[in-house]
Amino acid sequence: MRIAIDVRKIHDFGIGTYLRNLIRHIPNLDSVNEYTLLGYRRDEELLRSLSTRFRHSFVKARNYSLSEHLTIPFVLKRIRADLYHAPHYVLPYYMPCRSVVTVHDVIHLLFPQYLPSRFAVHYARHMIGRALEKAELVMTVSKASKRDLLGFFDVEESKIRVIPNGIDPAMTCELEPFELDRVKQRFQLQGRIALFVGNIKPHKNVERLIGAFAKLREASQFSDVTLIVVGDEISKYPSLRRAVERQGVRANVRFFGFVPERTLVALYRAADVFVFPSLYEGFGLPPLEAMANGTPVVTSKISSLPEVVGDAALTVDPYNIDEIAEAMKNVLTDEALRARLTRKGRVRAGQFSWEEAVARIHATYVEALQ
Repeated sequence: MRIAIDVRKIHDFGIGTYLRNLIRHIPNLDSVNEYTLLGYRRDEELLRSLSTRFRHSFVKARNYSLSEHLTIPFVLKRIRADLYHAPHYVLPYYMPCRSVVTVHDVIHLLFPQYLPSRFAVHYARHMIGRALEKAELVMTVSKASKRDLLGFFDVEESKIRVIPNGIDPAMTCELEPFELDRVKQRFQLQGRIALFVGNIKPHKNVERLIGAFAKLREASQFSDVTLIVVGDEISKYPSLRRAVERQGVRANVRFFGFVPERTLVALYRAADVFVFPSLYEGFGLPPLEAMANGTPVVTSKISSLPEVVGDAALTVDPYNIDEIAEAMKNVLTDEALRARLTRKGRVRAGQFSWEEAVARIHATYVEALQ
């Protein structure tokens, strides 16, 4: 059988991680079917470096464009594909073969302000609904996301497969002691560190995190703590800069923007507490990455996050600044709690592997082809 996978989002954060690990692991599971990657010509070197098992077909159509509804079916027909995997919610209107789709979350429906227009919101709702209807099977990454899909759309529950993400092996790589020291010196890190990793869109709740951090620092015993935010450039969200000024913690909150993987691993290991009070996550990988690196985690008790972290993290009401601050204080002062969270966190993180996830994705391919 011929299976085509759309990899145009391979450089994205969440979906890109999903695709890179899918491509890395599926050749180890399937030596029978023929795979073709549909991507951009500019990504050819990266795609070929991930595996020699795949054929490649390059397209110019951008994601969410009208042209992808014409280009993708044309390519699928030309390569005589039997199955097409759309790793996000857009399925072309004309499909010359069977299809499976991965819908990671419904964030565009819960937070429509992130989209550029009302038309974009209607398009997202329409395309998710259509993908759920037309695909042979639907994959999503958490039970919470499955509940959201069932809540927003009239879809057969039997079509949905919940396949949690794994942890990228790069996020648990070995570091030499000098590498950790070098990162601390480069960023001039002193004292204790509270760390946040992720984009800083409003649903990530970074503004309330800043408020909770300011409340934490009201006690002199926490005057040495620095909040580090790793994610988008702060210039994209001036409201956060204003929040730092308003809370009087400008000198104690640092925004790093994007950092390379090994630097990120070093920051995870240097942190004394990882804080992730997001208002919504389809899955929520950063808390697991922090756990895998031995860092105690404070995260939200809503959306998919309790499902992901289990009992290995402190969970809080993300709308309650006092509760976030209290949880941070407890982690920073209670050594027994820190030890327990570190131990449980490593065990919990070990339960999420990309090998297992890709094996279940492959099983979904087989089921759809039958």
